[in-house]
Amino acid sequence: MVRSRRRVRALNAPPPASLDERIRCAILQKRLLEVRYKSAVRLAEPHDYGVIDGTERLLIFQLRGPGSGKGAVGWRLLDVIKIETCLVMDQTFAGSRGQPYRQHYQWETLYARVE
Repeated sequence: MVRSRRRVRALNAPPPASLDERIRCAILQKRLLEVRYKSAVRLAEPHDYGVIDGTERLLIFQLRGPGSGKGAVGWRLLDVIKIETCLVMDQTFAGSRGQPYRQHYQWETLYARVE
């Protein structure tokens, strides 16, 4: 049995110049990100972007990532400096996952948060 993977198309417009701009754009427009992080490609909803413990971080809800099953889906906190590639996708998501999910971390500085 051949299993086909449906790939989400990247935006046709030229991507914003910097990683910072791409992350902010994706959060503002509620667009999925495809990121390569620790050599693994992940499809994710970007939720919070800012600084924790002096390090720029991105809080994502991972929809697809390394491994399979339940372990591939869920909340992840990424060190922005370790993101190898980042594509803003056409596909959008609903936004915040609700009030229980809004207080994951204490942000020193919060650059952007999905509403």
